[in-house]
Amino acid sequence: MNTTTIHPATSIGRVHLTVSNLEQSLAFYREQLGFQLHRRDGDVAWLGAGAADLLVLHERPGARRHLRGVTGLYHFAVLTPSRLALARSLQHLADTQTPLQGFADHLVSEAIYLADPDGNGIEIYRDRPRSEWPRRNGQVQMASDPLDIEGILAELRGQDAPWTGLDPETTIGHMHLHVADLEAAEAFYVGVLGFELIARLSHSAGFVSAGGYHHHIGYNVWAGVGAPPPPPDAVGLRWYEIRLPDAAALDQVVDRLRQANRPLEEQPAGFFVRDPAQNGILLTTA
Repeated sequence: MNTTTIHPATSIGRVHLTVSNLEQSLAFYREQLGFQLHRRDGDVAWLGAGAADLLVLHERPGARRHLRGVTGLYHFAVLTPSRLALARSLQHLADTQTPLQGFADHLVSEAIYLADPDGNGIEIYRDRPRSEWPRRNGQVQMASDPLDIEGILAELRGQDAPWTGLDPETTIGHMHLHVADLEAAEAFYVGVLGFELIARLSHSAGFVSAGGYHHHIGYNVWAGVGAPPPPPDAVGLRWYEIRLPDAAALDQVVDRLRQANRPLEEQPAGFFVRDPAQNGILLTTA
């Protein structure tokens, strides 16, 4: 395997967020989005869809709500396993009168956008089969077209099962981040970590992936070129996990980080690093 390219089975693991009120956030994620509370230890709660943990909430009472003009989380993306599962989520969001921020057909996927009570951005989406992804000169093509909401909800016809929450096969599909500099972000995520550059959006965003996926990580400068990191007392992203399939694949990434002189902290669960915009990443194994 090419040791300069990240392993094709790399995926996104748990997302760790700071929230201002854990009870309020738990109510939102459980009752409106359909997460399950897997366990809780004081001011930290682990949530998922019944299998692996997907989201970890850390309470910081009085934390400042989502701030503009800083790096950090744009959204984390909850990947449902089918169009039917997406339809069930959309219907439940409508039934609970949950405010939504937008919809999009990205050609490779269909997506719903919203935010949690602290303003942390969330995408809920489903992928089209890879065989249906449009390509030009071998490159995956994406767009932001209007979403066929009626077509999605039509998946529910003849489906009488009551809402029981997110499908157990739900995962975290990708992360989208605010960064300060596109070239620095690309140099880190592609040049050091070894992701493949899938697309650049004018001079404002980039998308990278492993194994031919449409994107595992998006990054943009929509908060402003040169935006500073958020203050430590703000809500938002603490870190997210990039999950390698085995120790050998992890070691290759760690070796490249060391060769690039990126500060690394070894932890029991893996290796902690920050991207050039100071977004936290825990490199770990599946």
